[in-house]
Amino acid sequence: MATVTHIFVAPMKGAPARSLQGVEALANQGLEGDRYAEARNRRGPGYEVTLVELENIRGFTQATGLAFTPEMSRRNIVTEGIALNALVGKRFGVGEAVFEGLELCEPCRLLAKRTHREVLQVLAGKGGLRARIVSGGVIRVGDSVTGKIGARYAREAG
Repeated sequence: MATVTHIFVAPMKGAPARSLQGVEALANQGLEGDRYAEARNRRGPGYEVTLVELENIRGFTQATGLAFTPEMSRRNIVTEGIALNALVGKRFGVGEAVFEGLELCEPCRLLAKRTHREVLQVLAGKGGLRARIVSGGVIRVGDSVTGKIGARYAREAG
């Protein structure tokens, strides 16, 4: 079963990510407490929420021998047991919320500067997923992540 293993928000650009046990996903905004959920910081739907697979975080460490932890990824939601790349262009459920996968969230030079330059190569195609929040709700560590959403949620999400 696919699950949420970690949740992070950063209140300001460059601020350390805060680990949370639960968070409110706000439709068409972002995660409560994250800088991109605030109107003055909104940059479009691709910045509402980012997800990454725990398997890829672990894979980086195994491939390089370098420390790379879930919070170092700078992604909001860390999952385990689901291939996120397959969710581009699809709606999926995370806890009570419904997301739509928009595009891959490739590692960038800023992430490499803050962590290891090797992330640019090792995590290419494995850096995560950018998504928009179609229908809000609470997300908690341990919640399920599903590539299929129920008909009720599909109707509510429009």
